[in-house]
Amino acid sequence: MTGAVATSMSPTARQVWTRARGVLVVVLLLVAAGIAMAAMRSGDHHGRLDPRSADPYGSRAVAELLKGQGVSVRVVTTLDAAGAAAGSGTTLLVTEPDLLTSVQQEALHSATSSSGGRTVLLAAGPASVGTLAPGVRADVPARVAPRTPQCTYPVARRAGNAELGGERYSTDAPDADRCYPSDGLPSLLRIDTPADGDTVLLGAPDILYNDRLDKHGNASLALQLLGSRPELVWYIPSLSDPSTGERGQERDGGEEGVEGESAFLDLIPSGWLWGTLQLALAAVLAAVWRARRLGPLVTERLPVAIRASEATEGRARLYRKVNARDRAAASLRSATRARLAPLLGLPPVEAHSPDALIPAVSSRLPDTGRDVRDLLFGPAPADDPSLVHLADQLDALEREVRTS
Repeated sequence: MTGAVATSMSPTARQVWTRARGVLVVVLLLVAAGIAMAAMRSGDHHGRLDPRSADPYGSRAVAELLKGQGVSVRVVTTLDAAGAAAGSGTTLLVTEPDLLTSVQQEALHSATSSSGGRTVLLAAGPASVGTLAPGVRADVPARVAPRTPQCTYPVARRAGNAELGGERYSTDAPDADRCYPSDGLPSLLRIDTPADGDTVLLGAPDILYNDRLDKHGNASLALQLLGSRPELVWYIPSLSDPSTGERGQERDGGEEGVEGESAFLDLIPSGWLWGTLQLALAAVLAAVWRARRLGPLVTERLPVAIRASEATEGRARLYRKVNARDRAAASLRSATRARLAPLLGLPPVEAHSPDALIPAVSSRLPDTGRDVRDLLFGPAPADDPSLVHLADQLDALEREVRTS
């Protein structure tokens, strides 16, 4: 044989491709959309608040200006290095305080509270402000926008308008400087600490971005806040920090473990969550588009004459596609009974009556031990080979009746 003949039991490669190409196109579109969104998100925020990054959201510009003023800028990514660097001649900038675990926050506060230096916290929220700046509370964030100082703090008055907002703070400390308020609550708060040190809380980090530094008084405010000491230690919290291994101790403590898990979810950028929602919506729309709408059958005349074998094979393919072995078996049995009735002298109305058809068939056939009732009126086959066997038996039965 030169090759197998394609039948309804063995679909061709072209038929498989026709069935699967729609799904493949949808999957490829979803993958391409996900890659494009990931590329756009990663490109915009690569090196965020990193003094070595020249990207729009990096902070290389302010770091270079500080170096030009004689300030030493050093980047650290571990808690041990940040705590060891704290001192009276150092400004410690913490880029993302909320990423620190409660154990890390306590250790950092112990190292900086009596060091006599300056600690600058960027966008410290409720997860960290209570530990890193005791007595300070974070309120509902406000929109970042140009704001006026509205305070007596000399640094803010010299800088003038600056783009602040984000987290807003409140404290009962009488000597605190409260600047750039939104609805009565400041987005820049400076509080004194022991040994002539202080802590500065900035509600938003926008004044340090490369593409925002030249707006309004952002540069002046950033340089004064970060350049008050001869050394600036730029602390970028990292998940690879060995001190983060103590997070497991928090989970063993009950409620603190829940907070640790919430902090992990906070690491996922909001853009990815929106992207996932859009991909899910696209998948639902694609499913609706590809869904089969089943309705009542409509009988109509064929526009052209086709061979009976083509119509039979086409119907068989449809039955096989939806695994309708019960319908296929019922159709085969009904057609066989309709052809047997005239051969046995029965009227068409009795062709599908077991009480009339079975005795007539049995009287024409020799006693072979075959169950004619099960063959003509039995249950649906369990699998495709059983259906093929049923068709063969029905053909043999009809031939025997014709030749008897």
